[in-house]
Amino acid sequence: MTIHIGAKPGEIADTVLMPGDPMRAKWVAETFLEDARQVNEVRGMLGFTGTWHGHRVSVQGSGMGMASLSIYANELIRDYDATTLIRIGSCGGMQPHVALRDVVLAATASSISTPSSTILREVNYAPCADFGLLRDAAARADAMDVPTHVGGIYSSDTFYDERPDLNAEMVRHGILAVEMEAAELYTVAARHGARALAVLTVSDHLETGEALSSADRERSFSDMIEIALSAAFGS
Repeated sequence: MTIHIGAKPGEIADTVLMPGDPMRAKWVAETFLEDARQVNEVRGMLGFTGTWHGHRVSVQGSGMGMASLSIYANELIRDYDATTLIRIGSCGGMQPHVALRDVVLAATASSISTPSSTILREVNYAPCADFGLLRDAAARADAMDVPTHVGGIYSSDTFYDERPDLNAEMVRHGILAVEMEAAELYTVAARHGARALAVLTVSDHLETGEALSSADRERSFSDMIEIALSAAFGS
């Protein structure tokens, strides 16, 4: 048991899916896992453990933003021996060819800063996904015929961004989408020798202003979950 995760020793699986929304964690556990049971409710950040095709899997909400994600990623790895962390969530498309409902596999995650910046100091560290997870996720997405993009994303510190000039530079440099957690996840995982990947569904588009409704988001996220689980176990 840690400050933010109330699970007992052995109640967290080696593989953990990390949605930002704790209610999405509940939905994933109830929809995709067998024999799922709740193992955490501290601060309302729900966590569950069950099985998928015979493999033990946990689903733990991480909250919004890199500071919150960093807390859960550190505790999962250091205190519960998690070895594979996969962020599942929404993102905002930034390139014209990235459409609503498409899946984005984040090979790299650029940022202005992350909670780990205080450790890295003057180094401009380049956070990246685990290649094996990335390869297996791309293969599964291709087999499912899901429109998928592999490349760099931008992890922002702010949701209500007022830097259109920065967004324009992200687009100019080929950034596929924006979200708020992956850069810190990749950095924490690298520091502790764990595997990490962000599998994201495009829920809105910064360039066109399009956005999915809440109901459409839930229906569209199923492909993302299947891709993430398949990548975790190489199936």
